[in-house]
Amino acid sequence: MKLSNPQRQALAWTGLALLCLFLIWLLAPVLSPFVAAAVLAYALAPPVNALARRGLPRVLAVLLVESVAVLLLLALLLLVVPILSKELPLLREQIPILATALNKTLVPWLQQHGVQVALDTASIKAFVLKYLDANLEDWLATALNSARIGGSFVLAIVGNAVLLPVVLFYLLHDWPQLISRAWGMVPPRLREPVGGFLAECDLMLGQYLRGQLLVMLLLAVYYSVALLLAGFDLALPVGVFTGLAVFIPYLGFGLGLVLALLAGVLQFASLYGLIAVAVVYGLGQLIEGFVLTPRLVGERIGLSPLMVIFALLAFGHLFGFLGVLIALPVSALGVVAGRRVRDLYLASPLYKGSRS
Repeated sequence: MKLSNPQRQALAWTGLALLCLFLIWLLAPVLSPFVAAAVLAYALAPPVNALARRGLPRVLAVLLVESVAVLLLLALLLLVVPILSKELPLLREQIPILATALNKTLVPWLQQHGVQVALDTASIKAFVLKYLDANLEDWLATALNSARIGGSFVLAIVGNAVLLPVVLFYLLHDWPQLISRAWGMVPPRLREPVGGFLAECDLMLGQYLRGQLLVMLLLAVYYSVALLLAGFDLALPVGVFTGLAVFIPYLGFGLGLVLALLAGVLQFASLYGLIAVAVVYGLGQLIEGFVLTPRLVGERIGLSPLMVIFALLAFGHLFGFLGVLIALPVSALGVVAGRRVRDLYLASPLYKGSRS
């Protein structure tokens, strides 16, 4: 069967898209800092452009905006410092006490129900004194050995941390030229529909970013207030960190949960701390997963709650951590493309002919 020109073009574009997806899958670990920098550049380009329009040299505008973004990120990370500085000294003292208390209360109860278990408190105390009294170098060496990772992994982390701001700087500095070059590659006869498609995508992504920021702020308030009502001394830093870190799906929530568990166990030295954290974070996860993200992010980009969950799982499975980061923005673009394809189909003779 001989294909027409439009069919050959559609087949060629489909093959190109599949090839691009295959290359992204192969190069996902390498592309992570570049994709993250591109996402940040898209988000930070408007304030840079605004400063440049006011007469500030673009280089200075990029440096100013990127410096503010880095400072905000460092401020988020520094929220962990008061938690660790206060809790780590207590950790060495409280763990043997908690082990002894569990050995006297929980172990006999478990044995009454047929579960034979015993805690070796002497070994636990020796372990705590060995590792929590170690210096920073020993801590790092132990962490690397226990995780079975080598120097190349550390170099990759450091390299990405240095590479990300450098790539972001060049992207922000050359953003107008990059957009102009990309637009120049669009055939003139296609510029009107492509321009409308890109404008709709830009609106959709803007709604996604605003929705995600709103989710982060609401969760930061929720976790701070909930932990404060539960009696936590470090409610504010732990709550704010957890709320803002949920921008990184799964990992951000996990870090906040670990910090809350550490604070609860060391402050209350009883099961109350664990139960309080389980209730606060369990309820917070339900609110985020079934109310805030689906309604404030999913509905704004035209995705149902089920599709939000599917997109996160599917992209995470295909592309790892990079996939989790780009799942919802790419899904938003897919929604726009799907609407355009649906409109074309409804206006086509194929659909109109099937109704006659």
